[in-house]
Amino acid sequence: MSAIDDMEAAGPRVSDDMTVEVALSVMASARVEYLLLCDGDDQSTGSITLAELAVHRGSSTYTDRIRLRDVLADRLPRSAGSPSPRPFSFPVRASCAVSSPGTRST
Repeated sequence: MSAIDDMEAAGPRVSDDMTVEVALSVMASARVEYLLLCDGDDQSTGSITLAELAVHRGSSTYTDRIRLRDVLADRLPRSAGSPSPRPFSFPVRASCAVSSPGTRST
């Protein structure tokens, strides 16, 4: 099992269409600092940290309808000279389906 597999196994997986408000609630309930995000096809789209969500929530453009995928889209580099950080970035093709440790595919 690789370090990415270990990290994927440890973090809660949520849909990237979840709102920031719900994500913050999930993180508080699960007592975690990040969430792994999945799209409608159960493919990993990345991850989001509590710190990122807190900054986003505190911005003047924040509304309670903003979805996690919108936050991810905001991370895209605005210019070639200013790439944005992507903590816990996972391969896009990684499955978000939960499986038992004995049946996990590699």
